[in-house]
Amino acid sequence: MKNKSHPLKNFLILWSTQSVSQLGSSITTFALTLWLYETTGSSLSTAALTICSYAPYVLMSIFAGALTDRLDKKKIMLVCDLFAVFCTIAVFALFRTNHLMVWHLYALNIISGLMNTVQQPASEVAMTLIIPEQYYQKTSALRSLSRSLISILNPLIATALYAFAGLNGVVVADVGSFIIAFTALLFFVSLPKSRSKRSENIFRLAKEGLGFLKRNPMILTLLLFLSGINLVSSAFDAVLPGYVLPNPKGSQTVLGIVTSCSGAAMIVGSLIVSALPKPKDRVKIVYLTMLFAMGTENFILAFSREPVLWCIGQAIGWLFVPVMSTNLEVILRGSIPVELQGRVYACRNTLQFFTIPIGLFLGGFMVDDVCEPFMVRHGDLPILRTLFGTGKGSGAALMMFILGVTGSLICVIVGGRLKKYHYNEM
Repeated sequence: MKNKSHPLKNFLILWSTQSVSQLGSSITTFALTLWLYETTGSSLSTAALTICSYAPYVLMSIFAGALTDRLDKKKIMLVCDLFAVFCTIAVFALFRTNHLMVWHLYALNIISGLMNTVQQPASEVAMTLIIPEQYYQKTSALRSLSRSLISILNPLIATALYAFAGLNGVVVADVGSFIIAFTALLFFVSLPKSRSKRSENIFRLAKEGLGFLKRNPMILTLLLFLSGINLVSSAFDAVLPGYVLPNPKGSQTVLGIVTSCSGAAMIVGSLIVSALPKPKDRVKIVYLTMLFAMGTENFILAFSREPVLWCIGQAIGWLFVPVMSTNLEVILRGSIPVELQGRVYACRNTLQFFTIPIGLFLGGFMVDDVCEPFMVRHGDLPILRTLFGTGKGSGAALMMFILGVTGSLICVIVGGRLKKYHYNEM
């Protein structure tokens, strides 16, 4: 009797080992954020670290996706992983020789961002190639679960390693996780070949990706809606360190705990979506979950002064994010032909994520140069003191309130357009 391998064998190997590698990279990113805030004391400087990663991702994604559709997905992922780990090793070498400077981190993050720009659409297509269609929802839930675990573990592990071993321990953990993922992908994961148009130039293929989105207004509207959500969420990420760290009850450890609460909430959300049957309307689920998230988290943090309330706000805001992302992923995988997925996913990356560097810049800029100075001048007014507190960090609280209002308006105005669309599965 022949032994048939499990239909998800390749997926489980790739997913689990890549998740380990992503955890290692996230630990390094979080630790470098702590180091940078200690060095500069600026929310904008720490936000710029992520901006340098996302800027090439947004600018080059359309062409990277077209390139992905022409080349071998496995080779692309391996080469990009190598470049990424070289960047980490470069940080380690500069730090060990006492030559690490802020601009080094920015430059290396740009290189790392370029590699991720090429790797991400290749990874998405690879997942489609190895996942049978009947497992789309289950595997999407598993991927949400791993992202949630990374969100919990990376700030906790990063703060612990950074406190006890400094950047040295962080980098060693990152390189170790890379070795695990690289070895598994090279020797134990088999990717079937997908059809590609190797004879056509990259610009033509990129145009086809944009053309597909133009012909499918439901997907285009979804991506534009989520770009607005990402604007608010990325600004929140830039504001959070400047909100928690200066607070008398805040610290690096508290920041790590608060950040990890979003991951804990996403684990619960991942379990919820894995247990749910197929919804009747996945588009409606995407819209409603984001309306709930935008209308809760920012306001809770803006008006609270206690770490336990910050944790509750994070948990409430992120609880249904896995539900949203799973339904979005099923819509995209089910709607886009596999031979077009590389270029369409890349166009999706540009449209959905171009607001992230903008949000990071605006969040850091608004805290440093607008909200904090405003609270210094007017923070003694009773209503402002009651709502946002006093001292450094009160400007970040004010910015949290602004983000809550902005996110809610995006959901009501832009997200409302999604009500006319429905996704029907066969």
